Amino acid sequence: MSDKSRAEVVTFKADPSLVEALKGVSNRSEFIRNAVLAALEHVCPLCKGAGILTPNQQRHWRAFAEQHPLAECDDCAALHPVCTGQEEPNVHGG
Repeated sequence: MSDKSRAEVVTFKADPSLVEALKGVSNRSEFIRNAVLAALEHVCPLCKGAGILTPNQQRHWRAFAEQHPLAECDDCAALHPVCTGQEEPNVHGG
C-alpha cells in the first residue's frame, strides 16, 4: 500500500454534549466520516465553507449579482440566482 492510499487519523475537539451523544453510536468513526462527507456535499462553492468571502470574491460576486438577481422559488421558497434573458430550468421535476 502506498503512502498516498493509507488512511490518516484526524482528531477534533468535541464538547461534552457531543461526546455524550456519540456514546450511543456503534461505529463512531464511520458515522463521523459519513457526516463529514455529507456536509462537504453542501459547502458553498464560493467560500468553500468558510462562511465569508474574501474582498476579491466579494467583487466577483457583486459583478455576477448585477446580472443575476436573486429570486425565491415558487415551489420550495429557496433563494437562487436567476440568469436574466434565459428560461429558468425546472429543478423540481414535473
